[in-house]
Amino acid sequence: MESLDATIIQTAAPAIARDFGVQPADVNTAMVAYLVAAGIAIPASAWLAARLGDRVVFLAAIVLFTVASIACASVESLALLIAARAVQGIGGALMIPVGRLAVLREIRPADVLDAVAFLTWPALLAPVIAPAIGGILSDTVGWRWIFLINAPIGILLLALGLLLVPRTVRQPDARLDGEGFALMAVALVAITSGAELLSGGSGPAIAASLALIALGVIAGWVAITRMRRRARPLLDWGMLRIPSFRAASISGGVYRLVITGAPFVFTLLFQVGFGWSATRAGLMVMLVFLGNVLIKPATSPLLRRFGFRTVLIAANLLGALTLATFVLVRADTPLFVVGLLLVCSGSLRSIGFSAYNTLPFLDVKGEDPRSVNTLVATLQQVAIALGIATGALLVRFGTAASGAVTGDEALGYSWAPGLAALLLVLPLGGAIRLPRDTGSGATRRRVSATHSPPQNP
Repeated sequence: MESLDATIIQTAAPAIARDFGVQPADVNTAMVAYLVAAGIAIPASAWLAARLGDRVVFLAAIVLFTVASIACASVESLALLIAARAVQGIGGALMIPVGRLAVLREIRPADVLDAVAFLTWPALLAPVIAPAIGGILSDTVGWRWIFLINAPIGILLLALGLLLVPRTVRQPDARLDGEGFALMAVALVAITSGAELLSGGSGPAIAASLALIALGVIAGWVAITRMRRRARPLLDWGMLRIPSFRAASISGGVYRLVITGAPFVFTLLFQVGFGWSATRAGLMVMLVFLGNVLIKPATSPLLRRFGFRTVLIAANLLGALTLATFVLVRADTPLFVVGLLLVCSGSLRSIGFSAYNTLPFLDVKGEDPRSVNTLVATLQQVAIALGIATGALLVRFGTAASGAVTGDEALGYSWAPGLAALLLVLPLGGAIRLPRDTGSGATRRRVSATHSPPQNP
């Protein structure tokens, strides 16, 4: 639910714009507000969970998200929609890390691989199916149902949460690193807003976007420097010393950028580059989802058989090769061939995404689970927010390059997947440097796991 709402309004933007009397591009601000608010709230989730308890924060987040969804469906202006979306983003930001922490706290180390693989599904599938769902709801029952549908789901989740989420020991004396929180908020807002502005701006807007990104980088550097000196920092950056955690954060972040932006690139390639209808393009992109589903049962067995290092190297190389192949695809390419490539892309995407999502939890046994989970969630949220802008930037650079080289900017929509393929090669360095036995504890078959007591990850 949270992952879907991050991008579901993309295809509904024209309908929302008509109702509010604004331009479709202006509606994009509501999506950015959601992502920025989520990015700000996630770093504080560990402190809230420690002070109030996992159960209280998780259930409160569901209520906040559901109420904000109803507000989004009820507003009569873009300004109010942006405000409601920001509140919705805060609720969503607290649901994911706190909910994941509650799960990881109860499982055995040998079960981490299967647990994270299951938890990965929503974030993996949402960017693929969100545009189609948003378009269908907008065209049939109206865009407000994009948000209203969250109400019954939220009520069901609240009931299940009351029954299933265990109570945890509270730490009422837990203190928030206020300085770190403020600096990280500035960094996240500036970088996310700058990247979004850069993806669609021109002239002075480009200069402003670069200035925002520079401000965000400086604020982030100051925040990390100060937090590393604190006994109880907002985010424990010292965990980057662990090879598997470092690879998941840096290489995994780049990987997430590309695969988050890829469905957006495919949609523009089919709609604008090939002139297909929105329905046809959306249905074709849904084949990426089919690839995710088909390979998912084999993901954990592949990791157990070949190990994380080998699987990640293969996922990056083969994923880049599949994306590069789209440079050769044209509007008259047989649909079977295009569909097969999309299914292959989805399958490889699923394998790599699951491996990178599990990687940060493999070798952190001596660390505080809340600190680990919060840093992971923060870095993942930044990558998701930047991934949406990355897709637009790839198309922009592709059209500019093709226009300069061939004189035909429309060809750039076919070049954009090639640029994405080049980006997907970058995480290879981190995967290659991983020790060969990375994750051996999680991939080892569980002979007597059922007799072992649960441990913190």
